[in-house]
Amino acid sequence: MSAKPKVAFFDFTSCEGCQLTVIDSLQTHPEILDVIDIVCFREAMSEKGDDYQIAFIEGSCTRPSDESVMKAIRDRAELVVALGACAHIGGINAIRNRFDLDDVRQYVYGDKAEWYETYQARPIKAVIPIDAVLPGCPIDRREFVAALKALLQGRAIQIPDYPVCVECKLKENICVYLRGMTCLGPITRAGCDAICPTYGDGCEGCRGLIPDPNIDSLKQILSEHGLNPEETLAKMTLFLNYQTMEREAVDDD
Repeated sequence: MSAKPKVAFFDFTSCEGCQLTVIDSLQTHPEILDVIDIVCFREAMSEKGDDYQIAFIEGSCTRPSDESVMKAIRDRAELVVALGACAHIGGINAIRNRFDLDDVRQYVYGDKAEWYETYQARPIKAVIPIDAVLPGCPIDRREFVAALKALLQGRAIQIPDYPVCVECKLKENICVYLRGMTCLGPITRAGCDAICPTYGDGCEGCRGLIPDPNIDSLKQILSEHGLNPEETLAKMTLFLNYQTMEREAVDDD
């Protein structure tokens, strides 16, 4: 019997891009395969095993039937890690939560709407306890390698709690606001090496909110840079809709 920790990868509602990033990581860091035993990974292998210590879950919970599967994974695994934006914060899937679900089903499935079970999209932490997250859409391959090494050494995964703006300044980027664009960097968790602003685009918030974000201030800045309320809402909810709606619910209380 192998003494190496057994690792499994699972996917729910997602594009599976984070798992493809994992595969890329394993190609550039093949030494990882010397210290773990991957027993389930649909993107990379046909064999499946139900005995694992670490479970990485990509995708959000969007169907009632997802819940029992997630809970079974939680029961078997010693550690569960949310892999990417969909698992971490609901991701793009959570955009549906602002609309009437019946209308969404009809729009997507037409006259077959009743064939498919679905409900509001949620991150996996809304269904089961998790031990760590790897943010992003997709995840950062370097962060995945560092996180896996930490887990194997019995250490906690460390992700930044400061905004993307810090990384932009460290890279000496010209702020995209000074280039006539808009950006969610002031409220979005860093760790991506400010990849979008570095290559000429504004941050879309895929790594989730920083602790205690000043959202009202950012909305004012977006307004001053030409976005109307509808455009601001669209920008703020591409990735951040679940978190934004959670904060709105607290404010309403």
